[in-house]
Amino acid sequence: MSDHNKLKITKMNYDKDRPKAENPLKIMDLTLRDGHQSLFATRGRTEDMIPVAEQIDEIGFWAVETWGGATFDTTHRYLNEDPWERLRTLKRYIKKTPFSMLLRAQNLVGYRNYADDLAEAFVERAAINGVDIFRTFDALNDYRNFETVVPIIKKCGKHFQGCICYTMTEPRMGGEVYNIQYYVNKAKHLEKMGADTICIKDMAGLIAPYDAYELIKALKKAVSIPIHLHSHFTSGMASMSHLKAIEAGVDIIDTCMSPYAYRTSHPAVEPLVMTLLGTNRDTGLNIKALAEINETLEKDIMPKYRHLLDDTKMSIIDINVLLHQTPGGMLSNLINQLREMDALDKIGEVYKELPRVRKDLGQIPLVTPTSQIVGIQTVNNVLFDDDKERYKMITGQVKDLCYGLYGKTAVPINPEVTKKALKGYERGEVPITIRPAEVLEPELKKAQEEIKGLAVDIDDEILYAIFPVTGKKFLRYKYGKEKVPNDMLPKTLEDAQAELELLKKAKAGLLVEKKEAQESPEECENLREFKVFVDEDYFKVGVEEIGGAPVVSYVQPAAPAAPATPTAAPQPASAPAPAAAPAAEKPAAAPATASDSGGSPLTAPLPGLIIDYKVKEGDSVKKGDTIVMLEAMKMENTLPAHADGVVKEIKYKSGDNVAKGDVLCIIG
Repeated sequence: MSDHNKLKITKMNYDKDRPKAENPLKIMDLTLRDGHQSLFATRGRTEDMIPVAEQIDEIGFWAVETWGGATFDTTHRYLNEDPWERLRTLKRYIKKTPFSMLLRAQNLVGYRNYADDLAEAFVERAAINGVDIFRTFDALNDYRNFETVVPIIKKCGKHFQGCICYTMTEPRMGGEVYNIQYYVNKAKHLEKMGADTICIKDMAGLIAPYDAYELIKALKKAVSIPIHLHSHFTSGMASMSHLKAIEAGVDIIDTCMSPYAYRTSHPAVEPLVMTLLGTNRDTGLNIKALAEINETLEKDIMPKYRHLLDDTKMSIIDINVLLHQTPGGMLSNLINQLREMDALDKIGEVYKELPRVRKDLGQIPLVTPTSQIVGIQTVNNVLFDDDKERYKMITGQVKDLCYGLYGKTAVPINPEVTKKALKGYERGEVPITIRPAEVLEPELKKAQEEIKGLAVDIDDEILYAIFPVTGKKFLRYKYGKEKVPNDMLPKTLEDAQAELELLKKAKAGLLVEKKEAQESPEECENLREFKVFVDEDYFKVGVEEIGGAPVVSYVQPAAPAAPATPTAAPQPASAPAPAAAPAAEKPAAAPATASDSGGSPLTAPLPGLIIDYKVKEGDSVKKGDTIVMLEAMKMENTLPAHADGVVKEIKYKSGDNVAKGDVLCIIG
């Protein structure tokens, strides 16, 4: 280690004579974006950012990440917030510190590549609304997907930060694919593209301390622009990797305020500030000012989101991430999906299948959207495959990946998977090799026509263009066309505290006033025993129906079953990202069967959101024809007709949420 990079320590009085460091480390704060995205499913509301916004602005961060990633989706889908308005609002409070956003290159803030006209309009509007630094990444590290957005970033006079998604195929960096030379080549490519800084984006917390040191040293030697390290805490290595990267000369590090740090989030800023105090890399940040912000977050903000935190594990790290490489947010979504399908017992099989699917799909890095693509396909394989056939239910996004719509993978995709995925694929059965967006038709004008009369400005139109189904629903809420569902309304601190007290009483058996003990009657044959779950505890409850067995009915129709088979109670979802409740205006319907409808039902194989039906009532269909597109965890699933016949009845509409087993239509 050269003298320049050693952490020279000078004894000093913190308050009085703290000298400016020779080479101060710059810090970007992720609390307002990746912090709450990692810990509680991006449910942080703008109103809960405002109380600390001005204080954050005074700290002296290199930048504050406020937007992009999943925030654009989550704000309008779950929180009834306009994502554009969040950006404008925070800009009124944070006036000095630059705003950074996470841009998924040609994916923008969605889960597929969008046409060039939409990409150009989005980046321009993001810059106008307040984004200063565009942290731009492509899930495949295919920089052809940068070619449209980068010129617009530069045209708007903004900072282009080019990312390299960090991943491995070995326990440590190396091997034939993801080695130092791979990352050096990518960095040189980004510098030639005009990147102002380069970020190593370690989304799953995989980078080991000594690998971080070697990588940063190599990058500092290969390129002349500043190097930025982004590493999640999931595996427990990130803080150590930060320190080794600092020794190697890294210029910028990502951290979060301590209440929003650790677990699947990022290392906390405060320990790093104290670690570097008095060294030649001293950040210059004021630990007392940081402590004041933390007090507000801890006491007044975080209690509102306590119910979304994953408290099922005692440990704050997950060393298994080094085996399956799944980012924390994606892992919690997978668990939620399995829970909703009453298949949580298969999580072990998912872990085993995930690396096989990743290998089949070209050893792609696991970051949005490829983490979802691999994750959901893995779940589909575990749930629907058998000894005779793999990949029985292939998502639309896997088909797009095999066709080349996401770009070029690090190694070729399994040709057998490609052949199966592209059989009957609407764009063709031969993969493309050109830049993906070159085969996409312009999208913005078409979207503007479709949303005319509801959208009032270009920002509304872009929101709809990226998220047609949920975007249209949001705009109807925004402009008073529909009532906002209660579960999308904000929660006060008092609400959160009342819920916590209620939960404590439930666990203690104090929800009802206890009466004097009475002599228990004899149990009879009509007694039925149920398990009632409250958090991690459960209680056995006996129910006796005088005059016969109890009859239990549910709002949502269950999958058809033999009359003598009792319907099992669905388990409530408790993961960080629960599906929204079905539309209130949808009437409850009894399960459809061949006998009462003159046909047979097509049921939902998994919970999700209806994108649209490809048929209408009265249409004739053949077995295998596409009937409906179902979105599950942001991925599209094509559901085909299970028999020849006529579409007798369609049960739902675009935008409705459905549970596993719900009858989607009747074919007779």
